[in-house]
Amino acid sequence: MALADGEIERVRAATDIVAIISERTALKRAGTRWSGLCPFHTERSPSFSVNAVDGIYYCFGCHAKGDAITFVRETQHLDFMEAVEYLAGRAGVELQHDEHSGAARQQRKQFLDVMERAVTWYHQQLLESPDAGAARNYLRSRGYDGETVRQFKLGWAPDDWDALSQALNVSPKELEGTGLGFVNKRGRKQDALRARIIFPIFDPSGHAIAVGGRILPPAPDQPAREEAKYKNSPETPIYSKRRTLYALNWAKADVVKSGEIVVCEGYTDVIAFFRAGIPRAVATCGTALSEEHFRTMRNFASRIVLAYDGDNAGQNAAASVYQWEQQFDAEVAVASFPKGMDPAELAMKDPEALRQALASAEPFLQFRLRRVLEAGNFATPESRARVAQAAVVVIAEHPSDLVRDQYLQEVADKCRVEIDVLRPKVVAARRGGPVREDAPTPSMPTRAPDFMAYRPGVEALRRLLRDPDLIGGRLVPAMFLDTVQRTAFEALDSGELMVNVLADLERRGEEWPVMLLSMLSVEDHTVSTLTPSAEESAIDELVAQLLRAAAQEALHDINRHIRDGSITAESGLSVIRDVRQRLELLGTPSQIDVEEDLRFWLSSLENEGE
Repeated sequence: MALADGEIERVRAATDIVAIISERTALKRAGTRWSGLCPFHTERSPSFSVNAVDGIYYCFGCHAKGDAITFVRETQHLDFMEAVEYLAGRAGVELQHDEHSGAARQQRKQFLDVMERAVTWYHQQLLESPDAGAARNYLRSRGYDGETVRQFKLGWAPDDWDALSQALNVSPKELEGTGLGFVNKRGRKQDALRARIIFPIFDPSGHAIAVGGRILPPAPDQPAREEAKYKNSPETPIYSKRRTLYALNWAKADVVKSGEIVVCEGYTDVIAFFRAGIPRAVATCGTALSEEHFRTMRNFASRIVLAYDGDNAGQNAAASVYQWEQQFDAEVAVASFPKGMDPAELAMKDPEALRQALASAEPFLQFRLRRVLEAGNFATPESRARVAQAAVVVIAEHPSDLVRDQYLQEVADKCRVEIDVLRPKVVAARRGGPVREDAPTPSMPTRAPDFMAYRPGVEALRRLLRDPDLIGGRLVPAMFLDTVQRTAFEALDSGELMVNVLADLERRGEEWPVMLLSMLSVEDHTVSTLTPSAEESAIDELVAQLLRAAAQEALHDINRHIRDGSITAESGLSVIRDVRQRLELLGTPSQIDVEEDLRFWLSSLENEGE
């Protein structure tokens, strides 16, 4: 469903971001900006600011930021295209799609229609077909009543080669495009699933996009079927396993209400949570938890609880989970269940225990570390050392030094080891090396950059946003000593619209430049009360500050090269004298002339280093 070039910009331009946000929180004009209480977190004093001209918002409290599309996505839990279409509808913009996407849209609609018909047919087979008697008996034995079967639209695939294909009279293209079947070697249409209970899979909007099938347990006098217990639809134009979460269409209301989403391993576990009065469970569809899954879940909730059995919860890619926690500002916890029991079994025997397991879910690292400690032997110094070693490896996976240190203290106490002995081992483990006894003491980890500290750089960016014509041509990247400020300047220097600048930085993972530019964009750019000549003088002084600081840094480098012999004293001192002479002319009537020389020199130094 690709849009024609420029359509998203057209929607942004037609959207009144103040009106959109005002439906969620009251905004008041504050100079050239609008401010109010943040709709994303609880606060008493307004810290939320909106730049109506550039169509950007930023909260100085919780750091929520974005444009009108982002706001609609976050508050109404829509995907990107749904948010664009929503705003286009409000603004009366008729979206133009790429000429090549028309056929794809028509095909998608065709496949969705076929899948909807298939789900209805499978469902009717389960409810009415004599062939489905064993399936109905099995579901009753699992505690599934008629209401559950109808709520989740469960179905039955008859034990026949082409029952569905014949009933729906679909074309080979439709059969293969939906994953419901294929054309066999004899040229006949054949169903993909037979003699299986059907679990329909829907997208968040409620469109049927795939199916999963479970075989029935064999009768006591019959051998087990030699095939997988579950069989899922393949990837198709309407179904992506990496993005799809089973039951999200039913769970999203309670997920949003509670701020929590429960992730299970299978369809029956999800249904068990619903039947236990916890209708906020979803499951991946025969694949591991992916970043796309995580991104989808974070659109609905900030707390994600893994409701896997103990072994599988521990086998999750820990590094990925911690990365996603940071990337999406989410909290991941793990619910523990009695050994050898999954959520579906627990729900049947003790629904209250299932609810308690969810309520007592613990942070992911705490869960993993607890399992290490519970399995450990603390009888001798040697065994305690082995436990500490195993615990260090688990703790080292977490990216936060503060979190790691908290858990290290617990290990040190439990294993009777000084925490200062464990810290260097964590550093070694994070570097991928052996955890040596003589590992060096770790240095302090890098903290979030203080990108507001270098005030001339901040002021230059502020001026560039407000008066690009006055200052834009007088700046080059080398004049920004702070790397965050420099990245922000380079992005602004592209000449793109601010929303596109921020989007590009976000795609590149430049978190701090995005935050810096978002903060500056929503500031009140009150009209200057300075006279034109005073305004020019202020900009002259700012540019001079930036040039002096950058030049002094460069001169320090030249002195260092003279000392280490990489350049001769004669050539180095000649450059130093020449640059200092030009620096002395800053703040004089000759400043504009020497600025160009200094900018060229600073830029040439960087080009030499590349």
